[in-house]
Amino acid sequence: RKIISVTNSRLKEAILNIMCNNNNKNVPESIGVADLGCSSGPNTLMVVSEIINIIDETSRKSGISFPELRISLNDLPGNDFNDIFRSLPSFFHKVKEEKGAENCYVVGVPGSFYGRLFPQKSMHFVHSSSSLHWLSQVPLGLGTNNAMSSLNKGKLYISHTSPSDVINAYVSQFQNDFSTFLRSRSPEIVPGGRMLLSLMGRSSIDPTIEDGCYYQWELLANALYNLVSKGQVEEEKIDSFNAPYYAPCPEEVKIAVENEGSFMIDRIETFEIEWDARVSSNSSDDKILLSRGQQVAKTIRAVVESMVENHFGNEIMDDLFSVYGDLVDDYIYRKKAVYVNLVVSLKRKE
Repeated sequence: RKIISVTNSRLKEAILNIMCNNNNKNVPESIGVADLGCSSGPNTLMVVSEIINIIDETSRKSGISFPELRISLNDLPGNDFNDIFRSLPSFFHKVKEEKGAENCYVVGVPGSFYGRLFPQKSMHFVHSSSSLHWLSQVPLGLGTNNAMSSLNKGKLYISHTSPSDVINAYVSQFQNDFSTFLRSRSPEIVPGGRMLLSLMGRSSIDPTIEDGCYYQWELLANALYNLVSKGQVEEEKIDSFNAPYYAPCPEEVKIAVENEGSFMIDRIETFEIEWDARVSSNSSDDKILLSRGQQVAKTIRAVVESMVENHFGNEIMDDLFSVYGDLVDDYIYRKKAVYVNLVVSLKRKE
């Protein structure tokens, strides 16, 4: 939610570029919008709501009719689309009451965004938040059934001690995946259409810099080793797990965009978010009772539990994230614990 809020000015800029192109003479009668990696829950329709607000305000100021809005919500097939669909009647009612807009159509599109999702030239704007740092797979050579699987021994992700082969495998997987993502969106987006992507990143070309979020994986590995000492986890299990995750630097994103060739970068920016970023006015009683580390642990657990559980088993999850929270408490007491988010604004070439 914090990341989406911070990128709001770039969202507005992108939508205005679509709406106000050529002095409002060519405002599309029907606008295709996609949110990739929409998830389900209270934040799912947050970006869509803001897009509607921007279009409504712009339409009123320009004296034009509110255009037809085709909204596609995408995530993997296992996402709880039913929960999203149940929330739509109240969402449509609110839009109609506040904006008078009735021509908004929402569909769910299950599937990986590392492949085609939409018909040709059907999208004017594509948005994705906090999703593209997830790779399509564990980097080649580091899978659990591969002879190189223990190459990154004792680690879950890139670390200061990771050999160059591990780092190169991650870099190569990101470049392949991000290029595939761009190639997939290229035919789907109209010429001059826009994309706004925000994802975990880092500020330096050094992949082991701490603001690249690698240390959160490092602490999770340490928490697992704590359970090894208690006989709850086998050490070999840790050696065979590698996260399908990569936090790129701006230069790596630029290389992928330039090599693919269909898009121009309008902007690429970085901003820092504290590990335990939260709006104090929204803090609930249970948050007040939790330490900063335990709050971070709850956030990370919500994101990674399914893949960690699949590899290590369900029975250790409570103990694992309790230990993890304690380790995070110690870390953020000693250091400024921030991670970097990349915001990339792209334009489909004419």
